[in-house]
Amino acid sequence: MKNKFIYLFYDFASIIMTSVIAVAAIFTFGFKISTVNGSSMNNTLKHGDRLVITAKDNSVDYGDIVIISQPNDYNEVLVKRVIGLGGQTIDIDTDKGTVSIDGKVLDEPYVREKMVVAGDGFDYPLTIPEGKVFVMGDNRNYSGDSRFAAVGLIDERYIVGEAFYRIGDRTLLNRDFSSPASEK
Repeated sequence: MKNKFIYLFYDFASIIMTSVIAVAAIFTFGFKISTVNGSSMNNTLKHGDRLVITAKDNSVDYGDIVIISQPNDYNEVLVKRVIGLGGQTIDIDTDKGTVSIDGKVLDEPYVREKMVVAGDGFDYPLTIPEGKVFVMGDNRNYSGDSRFAAVGLIDERYIVGEAFYRIGDRTLLNRDFSSPASEK
């Protein structure tokens, strides 16, 4: 009887330890969890939303929602949408509330309202250097993003990963948006 209890205890303990190690490995090398702080991504994401993010694979694209650890004046990790990639030219027209990449006005169904704030970081049009990306929040008038000197262009090395699922939701976040570069 005593040996049976020891074997059962050992089996139970080994299952628990294996599970803990497997979950730790998955969240260390495959996925991570991040929390949205603030309203800059409304209505796509809300303050307090918890996101599952993929480990960075060096392939960010237009429309991706990314988590950024680049030092900034806000002293926090940022959650923003990729708008422009290295080598592209971005132009912001606050009179029309539009963003253009390489001369093509973006179709941005995720934007909350017409943008009226151009920021203080750059003069437009701006050619984004290779290895950098231009990011913006979906709630453009209330987002500290690449338009502002406090954030600026994002070095791709500081992109932690891409958000692909909001915990508690039934849909994936990054739907296919047509890349302005593919429409040339």
